[in-house]
Amino acid sequence: MEIKDQFEKAVKESKELSSKPDNETLLKLYSLYKQGTEGDINTDPPSNPFDFVNKAKHQAWFDLKGITKEEAMQQYVALVKNLKG
Repeated sequence: MEIKDQFEKAVKESKELSSKPDNETLLKLYSLYKQGTEGDINTDPPSNPFDFVNKAKHQAWFDLKGITKEEAMQQYVALVKNLKG
């Protein structure tokens, strides 16, 4: 199975987990998904200093800068597999 197919399956499975992951894991899933689908971050950080959620999301994605889409997809698939148990 190609990594793109595995990734799409893992995205579907991530929405069907038996329990909601903690915030740190959700940020990791978000950033790996964005890096895997769009590549390096291409947006400015939120301008509102009190927008903590979007600032955290932006930083998590920014931290993956330079990782290939394929590598991000592989990490996403591995993380979802780990969350499923």
